[in-house]
Parts: sequence; structure tokens; C-alpha cells
Amino acid sequence: MAVALATHNLGIGYPGNPIGRNLDIEIQAGALTMLLGPNGCGKTTLFRTMLGLLSAQGGRVSIDGEDLGHISRNDVARRIAYVPQVAQGYFPFSVIDVVLMGRAPYLGTFDRPGKKDIAVAETALDEVGLIDFAERPFTAISGGQRQLVLIARALAQAAPVLVMDEPTANLDYANQHKVMLRARSLTEAGRTVIISTHNPDHAFAYAESAILMKSGDVIAAGEVTRVLDADRLSDVYDLPVEVTEITTGQNEKRRIVLPKSGA
Repeated sequence: MAVALATHNLGIGYPGNPIGRNLDIEIQAGALTMLLGPNGCGKTTLFRTMLGLLSAQGGRVSIDGEDLGHISRNDVARRIAYVPQVAQGYFPFSVIDVVLMGRAPYLGTFDRPGKKDIAVAETALDEVGLIDFAERPFTAISGGQRQLVLIARALAQAAPVLVMDEPTANLDYANQHKVMLRARSLTEAGRTVIISTHNPDHAFAYAESAILMKSGDVIAAGEVTRVLDADRLSDVYDLPVEVTEITTGQNEKRRIVLPKSGA
């Protein structure tokens, strides 16, 4: 399988505050990959460095084999869409205007969104169930709804790679499932999706691949059931857990993670 996004001996962090070093990661094209690890392990810093929003502290990032440093910011935006952790929202842009920001890579400096851009944005809002909120101020909707708007903005961007930083953190159970199913459908249509999450069950239920981080290091990467075993998860989260298999209503086998009794 082709590699869509990769890091090569990458260093991540901030001036005077290194977080991770010598990170070699490959994100397979057309796959759904989950990035897991405890708070503060470097997941968001890794994402922001892979997107060029933070300067690498060493090494490099490549997109489809091309060095990120050789690609214009506008071209990067056409190739990778980013869903950050939910924003507070300080300016009363309408919801539809926030989603239309995802069309910026396809517009000239002084161009306004056209009918096609508006149609794409409305379709994206409809996919996350918020088309009726299109004219509401972004600052006047709930945190969970703002998260869904940011997902819609990324969908409107129509990039072949989608990077999502804890997109379900503020969502109720039904909307978590909706977002994960949408991510799966994107990969089935040929796009590449990488999602950070604190929930190993999401990885078992929806993803092909997983990356497990701890203290800025990649502990393991590869096929989900191989990477997310009980020993590694117990070590990374400092909590004794067990990985067990259940049978769903469709008579399918699925693995889940549970704290060990008495832990």
C-alpha cells in the first residue's frame, strides 16, 4: 500500500522544550489510522508538525513522497485537511461562513465563494447534521456542535488526507459513532484519515492501523490488533487493562478494552 504521509527522523516540540525525537511514522494511503496515547504525550504536537503548523525540531515530513518544505502552503491545504481540537470561537462568524473557510485553498486572494463552494459547504453541514444551523453564529452553538462544524469545514476542503485531533472528545455517543462511520466511509472512497483518540475501542471498531505514543516516543505502529495489546496499553496509560473479545448482535467478533478488576 502506498504511503500518504510520513515522518523521517522527525523531532517535535518547541524551542527549549523538546517533546519527541527520531520519529519514523508511515500513514498508509486509503486507510483509517488511530493515534493513541495519554494526555501530554505529544499527539497534537506531532499533528501540527506533520501539517507544517509547527517547525520540525529535526528530520522532515513528506506528503506522497514529497518533502513538506518544498510544497506551498496553499498546496498543502489542498492535500491535507485538519480538524483541530474544538475551538472556543471569538468572532461571530456564521456557521456556514466557518465551513466555507475550507474552500479557501481553491479561491484566489480576492475571490469570494461561488455557488459551487456554497453547495459543497452546505452538503458538508448536512452530513454532520447541522444544515439547520447554517446561519447561526459559531459562538452561539455548543462545544460539541462547534466540533461538528470544524469537521464539516474539513470535509468541504475536499483534501485527500484528513487529520483529526480528538474529534469526538466533546460529542455524545451517537455523534461519536456518526463521525467514526463518516471517517470509515471516506477511506472506503479512497481518502486517508488519521485520528487521535483516547479510546482504544474506537481503534478496534473502526480502524485498520494504530500508532501508540508515550512521552513523545512511538511505542508501536501497525495493524490495530497487533499494536493494541493489553501489556502495551497497560504501560502507556499506567492502568492495568485487559483486551477481551465480544460477539456483536450481527454475530461479529470485536475486541474491547476493560480495566482489570480492582485496578
